[in-house]
Amino acid sequence: MLIGVPLETAAGETRVAATPEAAKKLKAQGHQLFVQSGAGVAAAAPDAAYRAAGAEVVDAKAALGCDLVLKVRSPDPDELALMKRGATVVGMLNPFDREGLERLAAAGVTGFALEAAPRTTRAQSMDVLSSQANIAGYKAVIIAADRYQKFFPMLMTAAGTVKAARVVILGVGVAGLQAIATAKRLGAVIEASDVRPSVKEQVESLGAKFIDVPYETAEEKEAAEGVGGYARPMPESWLARQRAEVAKRVAAADVVISTALIPGRPAPKLVSAEMVQSMKPGSVVVDLAAANGGNCALTVPGQIVQAHGVTIVGETNLPALVAADASALYARNVLDFLKLVLPKDATSVNVPMDDDIVAACLMTQDGQVKRS
Repeated sequence: MLIGVPLETAAGETRVAATPEAAKKLKAQGHQLFVQSGAGVAAAAPDAAYRAAGAEVVDAKAALGCDLVLKVRSPDPDELALMKRGATVVGMLNPFDREGLERLAAAGVTGFALEAAPRTTRAQSMDVLSSQANIAGYKAVIIAADRYQKFFPMLMTAAGTVKAARVVILGVGVAGLQAIATAKRLGAVIEASDVRPSVKEQVESLGAKFIDVPYETAEEKEAAEGVGGYARPMPESWLARQRAEVAKRVAAADVVISTALIPGRPAPKLVSAEMVQSMKPGSVVVDLAAANGGNCALTVPGQIVQAHGVTIVGETNLPALVAADASALYARNVLDFLKLVLPKDATSVNVPMDDDIVAACLMTQDGQVKRS
């Protein structure tokens, strides 16, 4: 089958959907690859590496005109214009972008959104949200350490002792856990908060202290258990108690990293303007939820701002700042998904609707949006 890998055109997007390693594997399966010139350059994968892997380096029209197109971000209107009806696109298509899905359907493209894969053991190897969140959690700490004008670890020197940085992490999913692990490696003292009681042991196993807010009603406890690996919106009674408890920790923190996201919803506001004002001058907030409005009330998506002497980082695509590894992990996710829809030596994409992963990821087919 003819598979295309175009250069990503979204602003700031440096990742590529298939690395030379992935291209080599697809070539070994009997497929032909068209990779757009420059598609992997920002991810440390030059055109020569793709040629060595057996791919053909082409222009945008040829890469987007293939039967199967592998993307990181959903095709924009200009890219869709170069795709043929009946083609298939696999990528992060944003299942909650109804307008974007309708464009795909109108173009006659079959679209698979990898973010929609169920959070099951079988789907772990193709879980793009986890693979990219893992990188975001790591990079958030590195950015914080760069912006914070003191050491992270405690140091005993001839000139005196330097205290360890205090880091507060809000939201303990994949990104939050990686942020804890990375901050711990750098020697910080870490506290973490999450609405789900089940993460307390994970937090403590990584060497951080869990900010515990007891549940007073059955409703609070049920909401805290979450669904599908994600937290659910919590009752206001619990949120008020959590805000009070977190506010104390934030005021004493040197670094706050917020990672709380609920798919398809605006990011919950966990750090108020008053909380930022209470922080010490020189403190840093890195808001991983900036693309969804931010967990911090003063976050400006896509910008780094100063407020009350605090640096607030609103970077909206942290994985793209670690493009080589982010692309490598993403490409492996894609390859594992393709095993379900593209058997070896296949000449067309199969859509086995009895497969729960395929059915969940299918967004558009036959001119229709399949997601309600």
